[in-house]
Amino acid sequence: MAPRSAATKLRIVVTGLIAQHPRLGGVAWDYVQFAAGLARLGHDVYYLEDSGEWPYLAEGGATKASWIAHDPTPNVRHLATVMERFGLGDRWLYRFPIEPRWYGLPDDRRREVLETADLRVNVSGTLVRPWEYRQILRLAYVDSDPGFTQVKLALPRGQKTFQRRLATHDVFFSFGERIRETALANGVDWRPTRQPILLSEWTTESRPRNVFTTVMSWTSYRPLRHAGLSLGEKDVEFRRFVDLPRAVRPARLEVALGGTRHERWESAAGDARTPQEALSEAGWRVVDAAAVSGDLDAYRRYVRSSKAEWSVAKNGYVTGETGWFSCRSACYLAAGRPVVVQDTGFRDVLPLGEGVLAFATPEEAADAVRAVEGDYARHSRAARELAAGTSTRTAFWPRS
Repeated sequence: MAPRSAATKLRIVVTGLIAQHPRLGGVAWDYVQFAAGLARLGHDVYYLEDSGEWPYLAEGGATKASWIAHDPTPNVRHLATVMERFGLGDRWLYRFPIEPRWYGLPDDRRREVLETADLRVNVSGTLVRPWEYRQILRLAYVDSDPGFTQVKLALPRGQKTFQRRLATHDVFFSFGERIRETALANGVDWRPTRQPILLSEWTTESRPRNVFTTVMSWTSYRPLRHAGLSLGEKDVEFRRFVDLPRAVRPARLEVALGGTRHERWESAAGDARTPQEALSEAGWRVVDAAAVSGDLDAYRRYVRSSKAEWSVAKNGYVTGETGWFSCRSACYLAAGRPVVVQDTGFRDVLPLGEGVLAFATPEEAADAVRAVEGDYARHSRAARELAAGTSTRTAFWPRS
């Protein structure tokens, strides 16, 4: 089958993890903005979820097994609701791995879509067996976890499987806009890209609360070490800035923190306090991420209600100098909320100083917060202009 003309509408299959995580509103936005954005550009788009990972229950217990959804009905319902909201109600496929069983498109229609698709965009490399989809003309891999992805490719344990998954693809993109400049690239041509944002979904005229916020997990998975390089999680970086609230008073700082802990992976051995307790004692306001951002609307409401974002990055993004910029921060910008974020090597890539302010030290972080406080209207206006590509400075996202 010959490729279609670049000027024609493409049939595109986009992957993700929306059903797997029914209580993470930010995750749903991350993946649905890919699919819905391409659909709004006029393409024939379908969403595919076949990660091979068991879906999570909305509420689990103390054991790993208590979080496994052996009945995926609530997860599938969540996915169907998200897809329907963005006009993709009859355009999704979900493979439940425990049985296994397909949901969404009828079998005949599913096979027809996969056999005639022009492009598959494997966001975050979520497909467990991408070679099963080789009938699609073009397979693109989108690396959303730069540094960690590249180190996993080099690790002996699981290396062959991961290398096979990657090698199935034709072209490789990364949110780490400088990853191709580092030794971590290891010969792969990682093309820089940025997260798609549905600007109309984030526009707001509402007055924000007088607080800088972010949504985060203290740790997500085990730190990686390879060839003398250590790639840790956000807990490593956050501890460097834990005293910031005292330095920027009367500005207020708030963290929406995920409730799941991985104590064995945390960087502060011997601290008997929970992350919530340690942050609260240092002057941070800590709220439950599931309560304030557990679905699409709650997550968007939380971002829109914030004066600005303040956030660290994963330690691996920083030490690897990957040039990563958060999809969450992009949503803040689209809502006209300035972002004060830790530099991961993007200083020479992104337009900084108005709307986006980067820091590497506690002193720079405090100065950036004060700058936003000192001229909020200017930074708010610049944030939206950067997201929309209407800034007189370098455009942050292409206007298309």
